[in-house]
Amino acid sequence: MKVIGEVQVLRESVRQERNAAMRQGREISVGLVPTMGFLHEGHASLLREARAKNDLVVLSIFVNPIQFGPNEDFERYPRNEQSDLALAEREGVDIVFIPSVVEMYPKPAKTRIVVSELTSSLCGASRPGHFDGVTTVVSKLFHLVAPDYAYFGMKDAQQIAVIQQMVEDLNFDVTIEACPIVREEDGLALSSRNVYLSSEDRKQALILSDSLQQVQHDLQGDQKVTATELVERVTGLIRSKPLANIDYVQVLEFPTLNEIGRDVDLRHVEHDVIVAVAVKFGTTRLIDNVVISSKGVPVHV
Repeated sequence: MKVIGEVQVLRESVRQERNAAMRQGREISVGLVPTMGFLHEGHASLLREARAKNDLVVLSIFVNPIQFGPNEDFERYPRNEQSDLALAEREGVDIVFIPSVVEMYPKPAKTRIVVSELTSSLCGASRPGHFDGVTTVVSKLFHLVAPDYAYFGMKDAQQIAVIQQMVEDLNFDVTIEACPIVREEDGLALSSRNVYLSSEDRKQALILSDSLQQVQHDLQGDQKVTATELVERVTGLIRSKPLANIDYVQVLEFPTLNEIGRDVDLRHVEHDVIVAVAVKFGTTRLIDNVVISSKGVPVHV
């Protein structure tokens, strides 16, 4: 496993692997898993998907400053390079790219990749500029690695929708693979930020997955269910926990993230529907979601 910290070394290393294969009369596929590190089983599941499908697996670990707002947790975002490298080696990663901030942004960038409309709701509304930072750094990684496939977890479903739109609009030659949310046995979605939770925070945070399970039950029932009703039900469930501070509860089309008519019966829509939540417990902001297909079947859960 190669551990690389320089942009040009990464680019050249991937190029050498491709050229070596071509000299042998074959082509290789390259899978990229972009992360901010502090890896857990959710990240491991992405690496396993990449390993199963690709000849070369590249993992990037970079806490990207331009996707954090001025009052967010960039400085204290959890980091553990030694543990990350051990997990990467265990999962058969070929190249780990761990650049410094100076390496990725040697001077203040005057260019941003901005995806409009899809970033006006959910986390895009709560964290202005966040997705501009995400799409900018992901586009840089795509240019450096030129992957055939890139793997992202559905826990941040809006991120997947935004990156997919960027790929389509800018003709990136990469397939975006959306991978299922990985949860603890009690249902809590895995997140690097879970380490911030106190024991009581974590206990009450289970209401997120519990409320989304109720959503699935409601949409598979015999009674009409509208977006307004779902938002009210989920909001009521979450507010039953005194430590919960709701950022948003929204029901939208997926992946367009368009709004849904107030009186539309969600059991009979012709498109997928996402029910997404963002809630703070103490200082820790957690997100979770469920995507329901037009047939009422959960997608990517």
